[in-house]
Order: sequence, then C-alpha cells, then structure tokens
Amino acid sequence: MTEFSDLGLSQPIMQALALKEYGEPTPIQARAIPILLQGRDLLGIAQTGTGKTAAFMLPSIDRLINSDKRPQPRTCRMLVLAPTRELASQIAENAKSYSRFSPLKVATVFGGTSLHRNKQDLAGGVDVLVATPGRLIDLIEQGFLMLRNVEILVLDEADQMLDLGFIHALKAIVKLLPAKRQSLFFSATMPKTIKELADKFLTDPAQVSVAPAATTAERVDQYVTFVNQMEKQALLTMMLRAGFSERGNMDRVLIFTRTKHGADRVVKLLAGNGIAANAIHGNKSQPQRERALGEFKSGKVKILIATDIAARGIDVSGVSHVINFELPNVPEQYVHRIGRTARAGAAGVAIAYCADDEKAYLRGIEKLTKQKIEVVPLPENFLAEAERIKKSRVAPAATTRSDQEERPERNRVRRPKSRRPNFGHAGKPKTNRARRRASSR
Repeated sequence: MTEFSDLGLSQPIMQALALKEYGEPTPIQARAIPILLQGRDLLGIAQTGTGKTAAFMLPSIDRLINSDKRPQPRTCRMLVLAPTRELASQIAENAKSYSRFSPLKVATVFGGTSLHRNKQDLAGGVDVLVATPGRLIDLIEQGFLMLRNVEILVLDEADQMLDLGFIHALKAIVKLLPAKRQSLFFSATMPKTIKELADKFLTDPAQVSVAPAATTAERVDQYVTFVNQMEKQALLTMMLRAGFSERGNMDRVLIFTRTKHGADRVVKLLAGNGIAANAIHGNKSQPQRERALGEFKSGKVKILIATDIAARGIDVSGVSHVINFELPNVPEQYVHRIGRTARAGAAGVAIAYCADDEKAYLRGIEKLTKQKIEVVPLPENFLAEAERIKKSRVAPAATTRSDQEERPERNRVRRPKSRRPNFGHAGKPKTNRARRRASSR
C-alpha cells in the first residue's frame, strides 16, 4: 500500500500532511506526484472529489521549496488558473496549509475583491498565485503583474474553463509565459477541445487517468423522479421536510438550478414554507457568496441553492444529498454536480427532478455516464399534499434578508420627501405646521 512517505516529498510537506492527518494518498495523488516531482508536464483526468488539488499542489510546493529562489516584485513563480472564485479560494487555502512549514507566500486574485488589495499583495512578488483569468488579465494590463518568471503553470478544471468562454483569455495568458516551464492540466472530463488545447500548451506530457472520462462517483446512489415543472417546488418541500425530520437521512443538501433567477426563486419559495436556504451564483457579490458558503460549511444553513458556476468550487465535506432541481443542458455538468457529494470516501445520494421538456437532457446524461439512472415514483398522495403545501405557503416578508443583499441599502435610490401638505379626509391640513405652509402658498 502506497503512503505519502513513499512518494519522495520533502520534510516540510510531510509535516503539513501530518498536521492535516492525511493517511494514504488517493489514486490520482499516488500516480501524479512522482511524475510531477520529476518536472514533467502532465495531463490529469480524475472526477471531482478525488484529491486533484493535492495531486498538483504538493509536488509543486515541494519543487518551489527545494529550488530556494525568491520571487521578484510583481511576479509569481507558480500560477494556478481556476474557473470560479470559490475554486480559486479553495485551492489557495489548501496551498497555504500545505506550505505552512515553508517561507512560501500564497496569494489569490479574482473578481469581486479589492483591486487595490490585489496590487498590494503582488507588489513584493509571490511564490504561488491562484487566479481567475479575467482579474489576472486586468492586473497584467495595468502593469501590476508580470508572468516572465513563472516556473509552474496549472490549469485546473480545464473543461469548465472552456465552458465559461475563457479560451481566448487562456491563449493570451500563455503567450506571456516563459517557454521553459512545467505545465499541468487537470480536468474531470476530457472532451476533444481539451485534448487539442493540451496538445498546444503541454510538452511531451505524461497522462494520468484514474477513472474513465465522465464517470460519476461510485459511491453516489443516483435516482430520478419524473414530475411536472410546476410541481417541482412541492416535491422539493416534501423531500426536505422528510429528509430533515427525526427519521430522515439528510445532513447537508446542495440543490442545483440552471439559472440565477431560478436559484433565488427556489430560496424564496422554500422560505415561504418555513425552510431556510441560501443561494450562490454569479449575481451575488463576493461577500454574499462567502457568507452563503460559510454558513453551509458550518451547518448553520444546511441547504444551499447553486448554479453550475459554483459546481466546481464547492468543496464541503458532509454533503449528503445533491438535488438536481433542474437538469443541466450540458451532460458533463451533471457529473460535476453530483461530484459534490460522496467526497473523501463517504457515500452520497443524487436525486434528479425531470420534467417532460428535460427528458432529452436525461438521455444525454445516461449516454455520457453509460448508466441507467433508477426511477423513483412520486410519493403517495402527492397531488393532494402538493395542493396543501401550495395553500399553506406563507408569503415572504416585504423585505427579506436575500432582498436586502441583492439591493444594498447604500445603493437604493431614495425619493425626496414631498413638501406638499398632508391633508386629511376633509381636505384640510392635519398639523399646525402643514396649515401654516398651506396658508402661505
């Protein structure tokens, strides 16, 4: 049985792993780390939740420590590109914990944070920079970052990068990198476009694949229920009430919708049924996203509604259930969604709600994953219970917490108070002050 001590990692890394109580390396880690310590380029394929971050970060930090170099001002030695803010933040947290017994400096830059703070962080140079492409290019164009000293380039979740339209940004960034570097591509799926991109950016890469492309997590029990679109909310309410009851088996639930508006709507409808939930999507500010994710991680709010933008960046242990409130129109996204459960060897459940107009999406998912998803019928007396839930729903308050977040107080346009006198029903001013003002007109 392979252990981390067998992989050739240096003492500072082993100390950090001991502190985190890491046991045996995962398959992707056991196969990728020795290759990366040799300085080779690598194309890694592994489903989410298999330890890809440690697979590329541990040997990279080891190499940076052993080279005994210091970063120059406004440069970085290792550049990690991630598609979302949440994933970038998660990678940076792991990098800091793995390098805690070394002098390496780790920084993040992504949209929604202070540009001035980013400039300050980069002024003296950093060893490891984790970034999203958009903010990275902004800093480069303004002259606050140069990529000429990058020794290691990592592209994490490469397929998601392309799905989000980052291909042109990636090409622009790579042109600024030195030709002599180590390049690593990691992805959960391997479409033709990723293979073509890898051929352009990698030099004689080793390829490590611990599972066939688009394979769903083995420990995830998958189910689908056919239900009308308008009845999904009632089904969700019934399922959550049963799942969080004394006899239920839900600990933490992640619910996916296709649109940002749909995510907010589900949160409000659940609130009307007395069920607390938060939403996380691209329209939320960075503090809002961090608060929602923080409350979900801590268990303060055990239900999180998300769009696919967050599917790759939510690394939360203890997600017992993933519910596809709406099926994704891109089959690969299903793989990433249900990969949020059954992490670190735990079991998990994935449930999909499929309306008539989503059956083509379901067929695409089953074709991609090469497995038939088990069909679960609607609960007994579903229609009667759905009608009862609809009638008992409480309208959300005029100003809910989510409303306040979407429209911060300082951004609201306040109408100036009218100077017209306040007349009563008899057409006379109600107050002495109003009477004097009226008589002077």
